Amino acid sequence: MDPNAGKKELINRFGRKELEARLYAEDFKRVTLSFYKYVIIDDTQELRDRLFKEWSELNCLGRIYIAREGINAQMNVPEQHWEEFKTKLYAHPEFVDIPFKIAVEDDGKSFIKLTVKVRTRIVADGLPDDAYDVTNVGTHLDAASWNKAMEEGAIVVDMRNHYESEIGHFENSILPDAETFRDELPEVLKKLEGKENEKVLLYCTGGIRCEKTSAFLKHHGFKDVNQLHGGIIDYARQIKTRELPNKFHGKNFVFDERLGESISSEIISHCHQCGAKCDTHVNCANVACNLLFLQCPECAAKHEKCCSTDCQSEVHLPAEEQKARRAGRENRKRFHSHRKWGDLHPEKS
Repeated sequence: MDPNAGKKELINRFGRKELEARLYAEDFKRVTLSFYKYVIIDDTQELRDRLFKEWSELNCLGRIYIAREGINAQMNVPEQHWEEFKTKLYAHPEFVDIPFKIAVEDDGKSFIKLTVKVRTRIVADGLPDDAYDVTNVGTHLDAASWNKAMEEGAIVVDMRNHYESEIGHFENSILPDAETFRDELPEVLKKLEGKENEKVLLYCTGGIRCEKTSAFLKHHGFKDVNQLHGGIIDYARQIKTRELPNKFHGKNFVFDERLGESISSEIISHCHQCGAKCDTHVNCANVACNLLFLQCPECAAKHEKCCSTDCQSEVHLPAEEQKARRAGRENRKRFHSHRKWGDLHPEKS
């Protein structure tokens, strides 16, 4: 008997081209959303398998992480299955009435497959389990309270990575120059040294990183820690529905096929190759590099969607030769220098 019998239906078995063809052939709309919750999950694998089966039956797509500390999900749901999706999710005791953040700009093509993975953390902080109490979080502010606190001079901290804040951020924010959340926590703590008694405002895409950061700062003696409820995604919804002033400039980076959604009409960033105004993220066409960077249409044509001349030369090699050249750890290291963000940002190196 096949030891994996019964498990094969719990993974995706199709290639990218077939998945994309299926998605673009659909004649119905999808709702793109994100949600998270810090909650103790005893059997992560069992829950993972149940959710994958339920969501597969509803034709949901997305990227979901489950850990003992909770769930972090970015996904889309066929519009005709939206109510059934909510009913099934809320039927899990861990996720009763979990709040959703609905995408600002949504063409329904945000994800091409369903991936549900068990992880050690839903947000990796690089710290031991008992380093601080992740449930002792700060005060959640709605958009109106957030704007008021900003106007009153509170310290605003962006808890996203540098490539996210580069294309959009709240005015007068502290923007850490970090590539990962685990690098960002100590950097933010250092930047806020001596400000333990001041009002601190934290924000991120949907709120999950701020949730941990607020607990981390409170553990380190900060008295007035606040976070933007629902993150930038829900802030955009609130300012539109409640006709509030928009204090966010530019685009919000999102972790799906779109890579960004406009919160204001401003373009505050620049092409990494020519310096023209640009807020479009792309991945280098050289698979061995795959660097995420900003590239305008003119440079995309000129450099064939590559980040460097080395990568441009690489993509002209036969496919089999490219595959052979990137096989093995040592060969993959050849492009690591191009993957460093500072190499395309000499002014920030």
